[in-house]
Amino acid sequence: MPAVVVSNGGDAPHFEGKITIYVILCVIISAFGGLMFGYDIGISGGVTSMDDFLKAFFPEVYERKQHVHEDNYCKYDNEFLQLFTSSLYIAALVASFVASRVCTVLGRKPTMQIASIFFIIGVALQAGGTNILMLVFGRIILGFGVGFANQAVPLFLSELAPARMRGALNICFQLFITIGILIAGIINYFTSDVHPHGWRISLGLAGVPALFLLFGSLTICETPTSLIAHGKNEEGKAILVKIRGTHNVDPEYESIVAACEAARMVKDPFKKLMKPSSRPPLVIAILLQIFQQFTGINAIMFYAPVLFQTVGFGSSAALLSTVITGLVNVLSTGVSIYAVDRAGRKVLLLESCVQMFITQMVIGVILMIDLKPTGALKEKEAWVVVILVCVYVMAFAWSWGPLGWLIPSETFPLETRTAGFAFAVSSNMLCTFIIAQAFLSMLCHMKAGIFFFFAGWILIMGLFALFFIPETKGIPIDSMVEIWKQHWFWKRFMTEDEYDKIRP
Repeated sequence: MPAVVVSNGGDAPHFEGKITIYVILCVIISAFGGLMFGYDIGISGGVTSMDDFLKAFFPEVYERKQHVHEDNYCKYDNEFLQLFTSSLYIAALVASFVASRVCTVLGRKPTMQIASIFFIIGVALQAGGTNILMLVFGRIILGFGVGFANQAVPLFLSELAPARMRGALNICFQLFITIGILIAGIINYFTSDVHPHGWRISLGLAGVPALFLLFGSLTICETPTSLIAHGKNEEGKAILVKIRGTHNVDPEYESIVAACEAARMVKDPFKKLMKPSSRPPLVIAILLQIFQQFTGINAIMFYAPVLFQTVGFGSSAALLSTVITGLVNVLSTGVSIYAVDRAGRKVLLLESCVQMFITQMVIGVILMIDLKPTGALKEKEAWVVVILVCVYVMAFAWSWGPLGWLIPSETFPLETRTAGFAFAVSSNMLCTFIIAQAFLSMLCHMKAGIFFFFAGWILIMGLFALFFIPETKGIPIDSMVEIWKQHWFWKRFMTEDEYDKIRP
């Protein structure tokens, strides 16, 4: 039986709503955009550790890998190998700004459909690749798909969800990312023994979630906010009744209409973002993405098989260890779904910083003391590293992973929502590109010090969360401006608030 949901955001309005079966269906189908992204994150590291793939495209790396006395930290250091992984993210960076405009003009649902088409084309180029150029071009097309999906899906989920359940439903995007990573790890484990084209199977199966999103999206609705923004008020209200499971939607409908009228008065949302009153959500959105990547999470998830081989596991054992961390990732994201609308966003961010800081420091100390340029860790020590990585992934998965997408998607007003979120997505992709392109070289030159590098960033972001990120649980998405007016630091930017001039 669906539960009645109302907002509990203090002075914010209270809107009635239920979690209906149709909303759950919409959430699951749209969240496959996250599964596409997660599968690619997980599959890349496994494929780049497969001998058949290295022999076909990166023979120098393969030869270096065979030398038992090669430096543990440097045997995978190759700029073209890193480019294979990272090229997707620079393409996604560019695509996110295009997707912002598409999201505004066409809506959230068509943007997700375009994302799936890009992904299918990119998968075909990769799986059928015969040279490095074809592989990289395929990843660039995939990057367009990631940029479009990461722009549209979190916005779709935040606008679809009732205020009190917005956190949990939005985090389904991150949950599906983690499921994609886990599935990729399992597939890599089995295809690594399929010679010589196991890597083609791994890359080709990325088309499955893209096809599911493409055809599944035909059965879901556009968000009421997007429909009303396009002048389809009656259709928007009818969808609002359908997704809330109640006819008592007039207060929420009027709030959306008011937000849309305010948005229509803003002719240039990117120019509006440069106004002082837009600074709080914009700064937080960008810094959340920078901090999310500089926790070191994608370095761990991209290159987990490589990392575990570095500390002494064989190829198959390393892939199995990756499956273990992927499972931890999925289960811990489930914790976030349960806790985010109960404990709140800020508690999860702060607790995880402590947990991630300790694990990164301990991993760094173990590797610094016991992992020499040649040789390997003892078996017990290697398993300690795996356990510490799992504890680290656990903390990230219930905090900075999902909240890095949730908070930017819920804090921008409608008039700058797609433009502001484009900055968030592009910042994420830029930092992901930097980490993906640089991690293997950083590992080679900094060795165990790379974990201290990430620990330093975690300390900084913990302080930022403590002092500068306000709590947003339970506040309706179109009432967020109130939290900036009450915050000790951000309220200074709201003294001459343009929102008051244009909102009824």
